[in-house]
Amino acid sequence: MTLDQVVIWIVIGGIAGLLAEMFIRGVRIGLVGTVIVGILGALLGGWLFKQFGVHIGTGIVSEIVTAFIGAVILLGLMRALRRL
Repeated sequence: MTLDQVVIWIVIGGIAGLLAEMFIRGVRIGLVGTVIVGILGALLGGWLFKQFGVHIGTGIVSEIVTAFIGAVILLGLMRALRRL
């Protein structure tokens, strides 16, 4: 893994995490948490899409959409668990 790839992961994770945070209100996790949720969301979204046979294309936009969907799922779970 090169430094370029790490920076791209951080940028995509940050964008996806910020979008997911705007979509799922009530979960405040800070900037680092937002990037981490975005990166984990990318992994989760990619895994889920693969399991269901969904392919939304290639390129950075599809990666952001995939990460966003995974991040929304993660933030939704976090919000649900905080209410318990």
